[in-house]
Amino acid sequence: MNPAEEYLKKSREIVDAVERQLGAVREVAARFAETILAGRCVHVFGSGHSRMMVEEMWPRYGSFPGFNPMVELSLSFHHPVVGSNGQRQAMFLENVEGFADRILRNYDFEAVDSALVVSSSGCNVVPMELAEGFRKRGVYVAALVSMAHSDASLSKREDGKKLSDFADVVLDTGAPVGDAMVQIEGMEQPVAPGSTVGGCLIVNTIKAEVAKLLTEAGQPPRALAAGAVVGGDRAAEIFEAAYDEHGRRMAKLYAELNREACDVV
Repeated sequence: MNPAEEYLKKSREIVDAVERQLGAVREVAARFAETILAGRCVHVFGSGHSRMMVEEMWPRYGSFPGFNPMVELSLSFHHPVVGSNGQRQAMFLENVEGFADRILRNYDFEAVDSALVVSSSGCNVVPMELAEGFRKRGVYVAALVSMAHSDASLSKREDGKKLSDFADVVLDTGAPVGDAMVQIEGMEQPVAPGSTVGGCLIVNTIKAEVAKLLTEAGQPPRALAAGAVVGGDRAAEIFEAAYDEHGRRMAKLYAELNREACDVV
């Protein structure tokens, strides 16, 4: 079997792993739909490469309002690799205690809110503290990790806890320990990671189930669609309406922020 065939074989195994979790996927989708039907947002967080799962959720074709993409550039903008905004700084900041609380301080959460926190290892400090902070505020948390990799990795917290310890439901990308899935003869390290494959499958199975539930509840979502599918004018109309809806949902996260304290200052 050549490397490309090996990668596809391992990817099909990830598809099977995701399919075995459809019960949990539907449970998470039901809770997310409850949040969106209440006019609120599902908060989606990912640092490092987990940012890709946030972008996969919303906004893009086939996605719809109801999700708050929580992406910190300092934790995920590492395309220069070295120098200013390099990968070393991003990886350092991902384990700075208290950073998550500074992120959460920007929003006014309600108990009907829910969250998806993505971290392949589930062992870095910021995603864990973010999930912990959500739950302290009464927000339902679903975690998306690579379970085999998380189990084989050491937590960066002193108490040894991992992201799965701060979640109501844990979903698994199905990727192997170390993420990379193909071993090349003559190379020491394997190549071609799989967590993005599994992560995107999980995100989109949730998304599809949420769309079904919203539609059944009489509130079909405004899903972004290409002009090639619905016509250029209709696509533009949907985009504008969806972005406006996103803005209105986001406004609720700030409208009453720390109101009582501000009134006495």
